[in-house]
Amino acid sequence: MNENLDLINAMCYDFHGSWNRETGAIASLFDPKSNVNTLYGLQSWIQAGALPSKLVMGMPLYGRTWQLQDPNVHGIGAPTIGVGPGDGAMAFFQVEQFNTNSGATVVYDVDTVSVYSYSGTSWIGYEDPITVTAKVGFAQALGLRGYFFWAVGYDSQWKISKQGTLLQSISRISTNN
Repeated sequence: MNENLDLINAMCYDFHGSWNRETGAIASLFDPKSNVNTLYGLQSWIQAGALPSKLVMGMPLYGRTWQLQDPNVHGIGAPTIGVGPGDGAMAFFQVEQFNTNSGATVVYDVDTVSVYSYSGTSWIGYEDPITVTAKVGFAQALGLRGYFFWAVGYDSQWKISKQGTLLQSISRISTNN
């Protein structure tokens, strides 16, 4: 495979969505309860013979939404009764608007290296500058070719995209010294 492929774009997102009956991290770096996560996916490629230097880790610039069954049960794995705002998906800038307008609670989940927010029965799993920083560092530590975002237009203020670019620049400077 390495001799035939210049790059392998690994979609490390959409691990969970409206097709699930419970909330979930859409782009978890780790998942102590299953193998549906970025680490497992990338390790599978490497174990299959892909060179890390050909792997490009994908991250989403959108969130997946659910409607909670019970607003008092709102962690990862909470039961849901359907899609949430945005018919199940929201661009990052829409997630920020939702969080501001609804006074949503934002939670960083250290076990999965993911972020989610909730307000009432609405729940959104997404990436933010903190999770992207951690994942870019992870990609660099694994010696991956790089990372990509889907889709860049969903980050209208460039908050996440700038973070990824800044980290790449810092990495280049530190390796050239």
